[in-house]
Amino acid sequence: MTSQPTSRTVRVFRYDPAEGGDGHFDAYTLDIPAPETTTILDVLLRLQREQDPSLSFRFACRVNMCGSCGMVINGREALACKTNVSHLPPAQDITIRPLNHFPVIKDLVVDMDPFFAKYEDALPFFEPAVEHDEPYAIKPDDQARIDIGMATDCIACGCCVSSCTMVNHHAGYAGPAALNRAFTLLADERDGLFEARLTRALDSCYACRTEFNCTEVCPKQISGTRAIKYIQRLALKHLKSLRPLSAHPVEEAAKERAKDAPKPVATGCSCGVHHHDAPAASPAAATACPPAGPELACASRRTFLTAAVGAGAVAVLGGILGTAAVAPTQVRTPAQWVPVAALKDIPVGEVSTLPLGYTRTQAFHSEQVQSTLLVRHDAPGQVLCFSNTCPHLGCAVSWDPLSSRFKCACHGGAFDRDGNVIAGPPPRGLTRLPWKVEDGILKVEVV
Repeated sequence: MTSQPTSRTVRVFRYDPAEGGDGHFDAYTLDIPAPETTTILDVLLRLQREQDPSLSFRFACRVNMCGSCGMVINGREALACKTNVSHLPPAQDITIRPLNHFPVIKDLVVDMDPFFAKYEDALPFFEPAVEHDEPYAIKPDDQARIDIGMATDCIACGCCVSSCTMVNHHAGYAGPAALNRAFTLLADERDGLFEARLTRALDSCYACRTEFNCTEVCPKQISGTRAIKYIQRLALKHLKSLRPLSAHPVEEAAKERAKDAPKPVATGCSCGVHHHDAPAASPAAATACPPAGPELACASRRTFLTAAVGAGAVAVLGGILGTAAVAPTQVRTPAQWVPVAALKDIPVGEVSTLPLGYTRTQAFHSEQVQSTLLVRHDAPGQVLCFSNTCPHLGCAVSWDPLSSRFKCACHGGAFDRDGNVIAGPPPRGLTRLPWKVEDGILKVEVV
């Protein structure tokens, strides 16, 4: 199915707990004349207001800060308030569904309790090693501060967990968000729970397969994969700090259920744990677990690495992988020139909001970046290009033609036509991007 240039078909997942079932998609038709400035959250609000008041979804700040509106948009996890309609292919329908791996409460609203339970399990709180009467001074160029970087900007939206394929296969896996939070505290020399936190976090690091899905979808451009590999690298440096791991509560619960379950149908697997509620296995599946005595269970990867190989060997292996994975990601990303639009198509004497899409490559990881550019075209050949990201908290800035200023709705920040701060808390003006014109095409330099 395709949509007309301004009239778009929006398919939204619907689930009513009163009706039950697997849910379904409802299709709506909506006229969107300004896709560059219309977000998916705007679309949902219009659908709720104009066509279907029963449509349920979460939102709060509208400016990429609270993480409430995380959902899957055209197959990719994102924040509805940060995703403009222009970021999506114009010839495709817009499909919106709830986050993966979360129980659905209603429509696009999911239950975040499992997410925060695992977040809490990773010891996400700061526990000072030494009490100080005065504020602890940290220099801006401190290496630990550089290592943590943007990782502290996590807004717990759940997009990374939704994108992670391992979450569905490992019930005890803390997930990228919780491990990223653990990383920020492990890298903080003031914290007093280093050993307990490292032991707890490394347990979940066994489940990561380095797929970079979490890094790909994070709306705050945080690399959960980097955090996980950093933890494994720390384990190599602190072998003596690691303590033997007890079984995860999820694994203990599985063992208890296995004790009370009826004797399983013979499947060729002697573990008696992992297949007792599965249907009759095929001959190929019957050899999934090797024959073993009654005293040997079909060990998970975590149990095998901990018990059979030993925590020390696992930490060494993880540290080697961590060093290989983290070091390249700290290399500066090269700048590139990205085409924006034909200069003749940008109105003279106005400030235009234009979509900007490009591929950013860092070390061995590539991602598609979709953002928005503010272009001030004063006269032919006289252009100023601004990033629409507020330097205060990273929310979106838009041009207000009535007041002739750039505005940030979340905190009352305002900038003049030159991008200088004139109101609110932003610490500096809007970021100006270098630009040039080649063959009549306006291009900007991005990193």
